[in-house]
Parts: sequence; C-alpha cells; structure tokens
Amino acid sequence: MPWPSTRDTEVFSIIERETERQNTGLQLIPSENFASPQVLEATASVLTNKYSEGYPGKRYYGGNWVIDEAEELARSRVKALFGADHANVQPHSGANANLGVYLALLEPGDTVLGMSLDHGGHLTHGSPVNISGRTYNFVAYGVTRSDERLDYDQIRDLALEHRPRMIVAGATAYSRIIDPEPIADIAAEVGALFVFDAAHIAGLIAGGVHPNPTPHADIVTFTTHKTLRGPRGGCIICREDYAQAIDKAIFPGLQGGPLEHVIAAKAVAFHEAAQPEFAGYAHQIVANARALAESLAAEGLRIVSGGTDNHLMLIDLRSIDEELTGKDAQLALDEAGMTVNKNTIPDDPRSPFVTSGLRVGTPAVTTQGMQEAEMDQIGRWIARVLGDPGDRGELAAVREEVRTLCAKFTPYG
Repeated sequence: MPWPSTRDTEVFSIIERETERQNTGLQLIPSENFASPQVLEATASVLTNKYSEGYPGKRYYGGNWVIDEAEELARSRVKALFGADHANVQPHSGANANLGVYLALLEPGDTVLGMSLDHGGHLTHGSPVNISGRTYNFVAYGVTRSDERLDYDQIRDLALEHRPRMIVAGATAYSRIIDPEPIADIAAEVGALFVFDAAHIAGLIAGGVHPNPTPHADIVTFTTHKTLRGPRGGCIICREDYAQAIDKAIFPGLQGGPLEHVIAAKAVAFHEAAQPEFAGYAHQIVANARALAESLAAEGLRIVSGGTDNHLMLIDLRSIDEELTGKDAQLALDEAGMTVNKNTIPDDPRSPFVTSGLRVGTPAVTTQGMQEAEMDQIGRWIARVLGDPGDRGELAAVREEVRTLCAKFTPYG
C-alpha cells in the first residue's frame, strides 16, 4: 500500500518555523549545538526502519549484517577518540547512560558521592526527585562558598566518612575544569568505583581543551549532542573489566531496540570530532566563553566563580537587581532573540522553577563561526536587556540587531 500522497503541512510548517528561529536568533544554551548536515542526513536515514536488539554479531533479529557494521564503526571510532577499552553506543540519552552504569555496578541502597544539583550537578547524580536519588544513597558534595569551585578536600573527607561504592564526577552547570586525577586518587583510597559524567564537555575533551578522564576513571559517560556536536543520544566508555556488565545493563536491563539511525549519526560525529579542525573548534568555544564572560562582567554582571574555563558560565542576576529572577530574565532574552536558560546558582534562595541565575554557553554560536568580537557584542546586548527587561521597545530593538548579526552566520541555509 503506498504512503499517503498529501504532505503533513502542520508538522512541516512547525519544522520550518523552528529552522527560522535557530537561523535568526542566538542559541546560547550550553547544552545545545548545531548538528552537521551529515549528522542530520544519517539521523534521517533508512536505518530507522531496522530492529536490532542485542549487539553486533549477537542480535535477536535477522537482517542485521549491515546494521552491525554501522554500530561497530561507531564503537571503534569512539574508543579511538577517547582512548577507551570498550564502548556502548546504544544509550538513548545521557540520563540512560548514567542509569545503565548504576544498574550494572550498584545494588539498591548503595552509597554514592555525587555533585549537588544546586551546585551544578545533574539530576542523575542523586537528586531526590530522580530515580538515582530514590534508588541509591547519594551523598552530595559541592563548591566552596569562598571561590565557588570544587573542593577536592571536601570530596575526600566525605569519601572517608561515608565509604561510597561509587564516586560520580561531572556537572551540568559548572564553569571550571574538573580534574579527574585527584578524584581518581580519592576513589582508590576508599575502594570506590570512579565514574566521570562528561556529558557537557565531551567535545572539549576530544578537542584537547579539557583533561581526558578516560585514563583515570573506571567508566566515562557522555552525551553526543552538546560540545561533541552530534545527534541527541548518550554513550558509555569503560575499562574492559566492566564491559560485559555495562552491555547487559543497557540491553536487556534498561532499553529495548537501539536507535540505529542515531547510532550511525553518532559514528559520523565521532569521525568529525577526530578531524584536526575540530580541535580548533573546541579551543574557540573556550575562547568565546571567556570573551563573553569578560563582556558580561564589564557590564556589571557577576559571573559565578569569577569566570570560565570551559563552554559555559553562570550569571548571578542579583548583582544587578535583587528582584530579577532567572525566569523573567530568560523570557526577556527570548523576546530579544537570545535563547538562554534560567539556572540555580550555588546556595540559591529561589526554587529551580524561578532561580537567581542564568546559564549561558558558546558551543552553538562557535559552530556558526562567531568569535571574540561577536561575544563582546552579545554580552552588551544581554546587559541591555537585563537592565530593563520590561522595556518592550528596547527588546524589539535588540531583536533586530541580533537578527542582523545572525544573517552573517546562518547555520542552515
């Protein structure tokens, strides 16, 4: 029976409008990026049609000899990219990758050290509203009040006190280098497994601007769609000792059939990240983030921890207006053509639905080809909007200036 001949104009008009939004505004959410045309092509391929439960050479369905090649290519490429013994490229997301690791290596009630959500950690690092916090006994560590950076001494003290089965490193809203070596030493001292969640910084690691945790950690998890610039999805790399347990936890423990069209797109992204020009891209992300942080600071906005070493920064809105919330600031910036996200800051008195801060990042604008001069201008636009977020005329004026800039750096022509 033939496919319908009428086009679904409702859905495709939505896609067209979203393409326009991405082309004409500044995408400043640190966890977002622009996938390459080849990544998009693979994601939209006929591989979406194939069921392939299991792993290459060990499938529960027939007809997978071609699919096996695609998944094995993704596995071999990511192992080479990060220097890993084993890779599982099937997790549908970073959250699934983390939960798969817990399922593989922990028992319910086991003690785990993870970074507190309100200090920059992730939901799956033990938040009480997440399955990780409900299933395991997470003990939270965070940043110091004095410099708002990770306190490795505190992590060691907590590890010695609680003797965790596992220590999880990594963050979703932390702007400084996370050194894997001292955490690995702490884990070894207390006999804990060391898991590094590199979701945000995988591309920076691949590009050589953040220390590679792979030689130090037992397991590394990450997403493929942030600084790595691939399709939406997750990945686990690990030492050979944990390969069998990890694979069984992802399938059949946590997921069913893998998304082989996405896995093929992951293979494309790993190939792109292995090219020499990707290192230049990663370095420019960091240079742009520093330039943007400096521009914001020059406008009177306080940057949490005083700056950034990676792709993102947190803005403490109380530095310019005690009453201005992250929620209101996000809405105003959206109207002005700049997409950011509200975010808690360390020891934030407001709820995660309101917040006192904004999280801002540079991966997407760097993909577009913007550099330090554009970051300085973006910082001044953000300050203009936040100076009077209720001035609709000013928001409209900034929106037109943003549109003019984006016309020079259109990601999808």
